[in-house]
Amino acid sequence: MSAEDRRAMIVHAVLPLLIEHGANVTSSQIARAAGIGEGTIFRAFKDKDELFDACTAEALRPDHVLDAIAEIPADQPLEDRLVEAAEALGAHLERMGALMSALHASGRVKRRDPEQRLKDGTRKGGRRESMAAIRGAMVELFTPEQDRLRLPPEQLASLFLTLLFGGRRLAADVDAPTTRQVVDFFLHGAVEAG
Repeated sequence: MSAEDRRAMIVHAVLPLLIEHGANVTSSQIARAAGIGEGTIFRAFKDKDELFDACTAEALRPDHVLDAIAEIPADQPLEDRLVEAAEALGAHLERMGALMSALHASGRVKRRDPEQRLKDGTRKGGRRESMAAIRGAMVELFTPEQDRLRLPPEQLASLFLTLLFGGRRLAADVDAPTTRQVVDFFLHGAVEAG
């Protein structure tokens, strides 16, 4: 097994433990969950902090939710496609929230300075890029119905995500809906009457 594969295997084994125990998870628990010796952990990661950082990065990656959305059959009714996507996005957000809450509750709080946050927001794999990828996946769900829609798929994807994420504006989204558009969408829907 390559070093990268071993690291990935350990991260996937440790994520549920971090959600359950937070930063208080022991090396012994990690080794048991991963089916390896404790020494192997520290050959793959210099310390538990590096392992926890890798776990956090993995939990924040949108790959799994993007794969789940991509697997939604385009021939399903739009409502069913959107329900599946919303459930996948909800599970992704719950997993991220559970991990961050558990780590915070167990005393692991890493504060980044504002300069670093700006860098992180624009780097490859950052929050903006993740949101753009999720928005793109949602556009694909709307596209098969394009001739029946009141708004372009790109705008509907933004509206849908705005509603799902509690009305928070997607800062990097150039087509972010206005409050009036969100209300109009809510009251009048996405599909032309007919």
